[in-house]
Amino acid sequence: MEILYEIDKIKLKSSVITIGSYDGIHRGHFHIINKVFSISNQLNTSSVVITFNPHPRNLIGNPKEKVKLLMSLEKKIELIKSFSIDYLVILKFDTNLMNMDAEKFLKNYLIKYLNPKCIVSGKNHTFGHNRSGDIEYLKKFCMANNIALEVVKPLTDSEMIISSTNIRNLIENGFIRRANYELGSSYGFYAKVISGSGRGKKLQYPTANLMPVEKDQLLPKIGVYLTRCIINGLSRFGMCNFGFRPTFGEGELVLEVHLFDEELNLLYDDFVWVEFLERVRDEIKFSSVEKLIEQLEKDKSNCLSLKHKYELGEEDAHN
Repeated sequence: MEILYEIDKIKLKSSVITIGSYDGIHRGHFHIINKVFSISNQLNTSSVVITFNPHPRNLIGNPKEKVKLLMSLEKKIELIKSFSIDYLVILKFDTNLMNMDAEKFLKNYLIKYLNPKCIVSGKNHTFGHNRSGDIEYLKKFCMANNIALEVVKPLTDSEMIISSTNIRNLIENGFIRRANYELGSSYGFYAKVISGSGRGKKLQYPTANLMPVEKDQLLPKIGVYLTRCIINGLSRFGMCNFGFRPTFGEGELVLEVHLFDEELNLLYDDFVWVEFLERVRDEIKFSSVEKLIEQLEKDKSNCLSLKHKYELGEEDAHN
């Protein structure tokens, strides 16, 4: 897959394309991208995914209400690459693009450089200044310009439409397993190991304190989780506490992971991919350190029991 950050660096004779912010590549997106790949093979032409960086809503919306990202750009690229798409075009979403009307975007970007024979779009997709380009507009444009249009209906899960917004809500409310099912992969992010208080080691549960690399990263609901970390290509399970450590009266929000493989040491400034697999419980304030340690033992036993189904394969774990 060739990755382009400027559309004028490419000039295709023909193509099949899709456009979207793709905030968190989920099962609904899988369906659309697979359609692009399938139709491009049928037409013997190039397949193209067009996306944006940063997230359009973070420029259009209220600066105080930034969209928390389900997925970093690096992870988005990695997932789109797995679909064997020919070209990924990542357009810088700036004021120029924000103020461009739908027709100008289609003519000056898509037709001029990509010459699409078919556009694949979700039913609810909008684009252009003030979202002027909806699916009805796209139908008329494609008909006038002899371009085929494939409209993909939304996928549903228990009658709920699978969307980035719904998945974000699931994660923020602690429904990690359901969110992971709808994503089609495990929710996670890249994090940097930072210095901590060292309290976990004193409790016989040494932890690594983590700081998300992406400043606008969506974070899970406060609580205790079964996690899987990828460290230098090695996959290791552990349990994670995300919260304020109320037993010790601390007010700082902390993300700390205890790895079950204690021979694997995480060093400060190491980078880790951390996935959240199961939410085990809420964060609790204990009456004593002894009560906390007793609960940590139960948490570890619970997590070790849960991790076996993930060792069988992710699909088994989601059912």
